[in-house]
Formats: sequence, C-alpha cells, structure tokens
Amino acid sequence: MTEDIIIQISNKIKEKRKSRGITIQELADRADVSKGLISQIENNRTVPSLLVLINIIKALNLDMNEFFHEIGQQQQSSKIIIKEAAAYEPIEKEAAKGFLYKRVLTKSVKHYPVDIVILELKKGARRNSMVKTDAYEYKYVLQGTVEYQIEDEKHVLHTGDSIFFDGRLGHKPANIGDDDAKILVVYFFLESES
Repeated sequence: MTEDIIIQISNKIKEKRKSRGITIQELADRADVSKGLISQIENNRTVPSLLVLINIIKALNLDMNEFFHEIGQQQQSSKIIIKEAAAYEPIEKEAAKGFLYKRVLTKSVKHYPVDIVILELKKGARRNSMVKTDAYEYKYVLQGTVEYQIEDEKHVLHTGDSIFFDGRLGHKPANIGDDDAKILVVYFFLESES
C-alpha cells in the first residue's frame, strides 16, 4: 500500500533535494522559507501550505507534473489494511543518536493525514532540543521506561502507559530505563497555518 499523499510529498521533497545535492539551508534560501520549515516538512512534522509547496517545487527546479507524477496513483479502496512487520519502512527524522523510526501505516481519515510509526529508543537515547509537530501525538510505550518532557513538565511512562498531547508544544523524549524502549506513535496531523 502506498502512503498518504501528504507523506508522499514530504518524502519526495527530501528525496529530490538529496538527489540534487542541495542542503536544507540552500533549499530554504531558494524557496524563501526558513531552514526549520524545510526540516519540519521533510520530517513529516508539518504540512506545507500550497504556496510554500509550489515555492519548494520551483526551488528544486522541477516541473509540477514531474513532481506529482505517481503521487497518490495507487490509493487503496479497501476498508481493511493488513501490514506485516517486515513491511514497516525505516524513516529518517531529525538527527538524534539512538532514535530509530519505522513507519507502520499512513492513511487519511476525514481528509486529515494520520501517520503511525514505531519509535525505538536505544538505552540512554535522548534529544538535546525540543521538537514541535503540527499534529496531535499519541504515544503508547510497548517496552521500557521513557521520560517525555512537554514544555516545562516531565512525565515518566512505563510499559503499557500512554500519553496524548498537542505536538505544537515543545517536547522531547528520553529513554531513562535500563534497556532499549519501543513506542507506538500515532500522529494526527493538523492543517498547517503557514
């Protein structure tokens, strides 16, 4: 099954940028947006506005038809989707040592993208800085002990615990347990205000 169109667009931007040897900063400069916004778009943390998307496509020197070719062509109409664990796709988000993301499924629900991933945190893994996502986030700890800092509050979650929060708040996880941790993450994306 193909991913949701919004996620496909984010992945294609990153793929085309890298294949052309363009840095995130160079693309940001060419598209007249911030480096942070390009990073958020590429890492599926925000959905670009139409104007920003057009500027990025132009900055990559791509024809609109070329860019959108094959995106969304293989949408499934089935109401039941089964995905075997071997088909979970490793994805790259911001650089953070000990963080491994695997995409389980992406699907639009009532025209809003929902992205489901498994996050593995190696023992001692932690982010140095806060991140924000244009999505509500649901995290279910499959194994381990994880500390989630959201703004100024810290929450310790153990196996079987879960947390739901507005990802637009600054947040960062840390594996504070004695073993690797594994978290089921569900992003409910919002319409971007950019």
